[in-house]
Amino acid sequence: MQRRRRGVDVGLILLLSQVFQVGLENIPPVTLGTLALNVFLFLKPLKPLLKVCISVDQGYYQKDWQRLLLAPVHHADDWHLYFNMVSLLWKGIKLERKLGSVLFGYIIAVFSVLIGIVYMVLEFALAGLLNDPSYKMNCAVGFSGVLFALKVLNNHYHPGGTSNIMGIRVSSRYACWLELVAIHLCSPGTSFAGHLAGILVGLMYTLGPLKMLMKATAGDFPYFNDSARQRDYYSGYSRHPSYPYNTPGDYDTYTGGLTEEEQFERALRNSLHDRGFSAGSHSNERRPYGFWFPSEQLSEEEVRRQRLNRFER
Repeated sequence: MQRRRRGVDVGLILLLSQVFQVGLENIPPVTLGTLALNVFLFLKPLKPLLKVCISVDQGYYQKDWQRLLLAPVHHADDWHLYFNMVSLLWKGIKLERKLGSVLFGYIIAVFSVLIGIVYMVLEFALAGLLNDPSYKMNCAVGFSGVLFALKVLNNHYHPGGTSNIMGIRVSSRYACWLELVAIHLCSPGTSFAGHLAGILVGLMYTLGPLKMLMKATAGDFPYFNDSARQRDYYSGYSRHPSYPYNTPGDYDTYTGGLTEEEQFERALRNSLHDRGFSAGSHSNERRPYGFWFPSEQLSEEEVRRQRLNRFER
């Protein structure tokens, strides 16, 4: 496994553009720090990808346990980094302002390691069930497993509503499962087991014993207490002890009023268009990769009407 380089890292440029659109002062500290770490290690990787990716062979048999720490924060190419970090931006802002920076950072750290362990268990099980030892050699990198776990947490702490994934409307509670299948079908090279591991770890936290185990490990850690978290809750404007900025809680300015699934669908369609896969498209004109919107500027009334129509469906 080697990093795929294609000259200019357009994905990295678009990611930085997204970050500055949101505004550094509007991004909570743990989310911003995690994003910065991933970008830094993309530019200055500690080791080649073959030395950091996690697999049953390298992690379990070779006892190279440091890969559990390194694999989540290294990425195969700039687009891999772009999609993961834009997703982190969305989920991190919502969850960190709900849980507080200390607890959110604790969750990120535990999930990053635990998902690698669950991933190896899944690959080991697949190798045994299918009698195919190649599964033990599958080596994965990237933050997407953690993002699937955070998606489960986000749906748990912000229940209700529906999501639109590739034109299919589904309850947000089950959206991660449909997204798991959709991503694997659209991008067969992605790690199905890695994404599934993220969902399972998220469920272990929301429905299983993981939250209690983390609480017991943390001892008298106050941020597992709802009343303690409430003091740091971002309500309308953020007022966090380690995050002194006053920032508006409405991020529709930066997302065009789209949900995360709608952003993902639009980005994926533009991705295919960018690569020349759009059906019936013979034009040489290329749209920007990512969250593309029509060139005309919608009025506030038109944006409001679109949002109301989406909720009425």
